[in-house]
Amino acid sequence: MSGSAVPRIRPAVLADGEVLALIDRVTWSPLHAVMPRPEPPYADFFDERHPPEEYLVAESEGRVVGYVRIGRPTPLDCNAHVRQIQGLAVAGEARGRGVGRALVRAAVEETRRRGARRLTLRVLGHNAPARALYASEGFTEEGVLSGEFLLAGEYVDDVLMGRAV
Repeated sequence: MSGSAVPRIRPAVLADGEVLALIDRVTWSPLHAVMPRPEPPYADFFDERHPPEEYLVAESEGRVVGYVRIGRPTPLDCNAHVRQIQGLAVAGEARGRGVGRALVRAAVEETRRRGARRLTLRVLGHNAPARALYASEGFTEEGVLSGEFLLAGEYVDDVLMGRAV
């Protein structure tokens, strides 16, 4: 990926599944993942619980370089006004070029377009770059579950963030 062109953000389609799964596997890190490192045989990226309609993808120079997943935090009607970022990944070669920021901004706009009033997320306490990105886009820390996860022998906080849209 050359230059610093603003990525194009679009809804995901079923055909994106393979490249998004690859991005997910190569960007896996204990900095942001609570699930174990993916191992073959790999599950399909899209499934009944994770349909393409919940994803926006970033394209640069005609290639998919990242995604954000926007889901409902609960199936409750009384919580239908809230959406949650439930995954965000940017390919290594596209990092530092505004792709993550563009995806967060698109998630805010998509949340608003869907008629929701709030967008929330959960981020690991030791993931300072992600926390800084979210804060710079208007998310505030709304709670901390101290030592919620044991990752690589260390207890890590689960930080809850949110914002109005």
